[in-house]
Amino acid sequence: MSDVMYDSQSQPKMTPAVQWLIAANVGVYFLQVTLFGGQSVFNLLGLQPDSFPAAWWTVVTYMFVHAGLWHIGFNMLSLWMFGPRIEHLWGAKSFTYFYLWCGLGGAVAHLLLKSDVGLVGASAAVMGVLLAYALRWPDEEVYLFGVIPMKTRWLVVWLVLVNLAMGIASNKSGSGIGWFAHLGGLAFGWVYLRVSAFGGLDNFRRWVSPVPDEPEDAFRAVPRVRPRRERGDRADGIDDVVAKSNAVIARPARPAPIPKATTDSTSTSGERLDLVLDKISNHGIESLTSEELQILEEMSRKLRGSDPQ
Repeated sequence: MSDVMYDSQSQPKMTPAVQWLIAANVGVYFLQVTLFGGQSVFNLLGLQPDSFPAAWWTVVTYMFVHAGLWHIGFNMLSLWMFGPRIEHLWGAKSFTYFYLWCGLGGAVAHLLLKSDVGLVGASAAVMGVLLAYALRWPDEEVYLFGVIPMKTRWLVVWLVLVNLAMGIASNKSGSGIGWFAHLGGLAFGWVYLRVSAFGGLDNFRRWVSPVPDEPEDAFRAVPRVRPRRERGDRADGIDDVVAKSNAVIARPARPAPIPKATTDSTSTSGERLDLVLDKISNHGIESLTSEELQILEEMSRKLRGSDPQ
């Protein structure tokens, strides 16, 4: 892994899965250099193409074995810098699955493209973690080799190009570094993020959005439901009509107004009110003239017993 330095204050210092993974790698390395020796651990836990698939467990255990202090140092430093923030979002279980899946991708790529040497190291798994970080926070700035400022998206592009070029060159030079395994970790990480762990492409798009998506209900207008009123007497109904009429600002063209009452004794106030109510029923309250609205108001006062004398 490249030597990069994290340039943000919002990263969690340590999370359970990252802590466990670092402890496991350091513990195995301690056993390598003290009790069992490096070669014995390589033979037991390292991925050896000539002994696979008989030693099937090595597709997982190889990522906990390292070839030297610098090897484990770079990998664990990168895991410590980029892993906790991802685990904080996903949770320890999902992060651990993703880490192991990317390590498995490194093993598959190595077996397919570089089957003449063994493979050890957590680089492929850490590469996947770095990819997830870059997709989630593409504009975060890191320092390549501790000196060169670079956004995470361009760091991943740079790593892909370097590993691809060095992997092709290693087929001729016989280099022992697993360049293609690094690319396998990146590829498996991309596939995992796209179609597997987060329920498909749509969920992944929401996950990588710089601003978390708000629930749809947050933008949905909530209708105001008025309690249904029991039908009361005629006065209550007229009061409602009068209240609505006072709120009318602009009225469309109305049908012909109701003729004014004459002095004929048959033209009673009740008949006039019936005509007004019929007009409301047929054309709406907006169709009333000012005189007809006055009729409603007068009848409302009379029915309430408050008509001025």
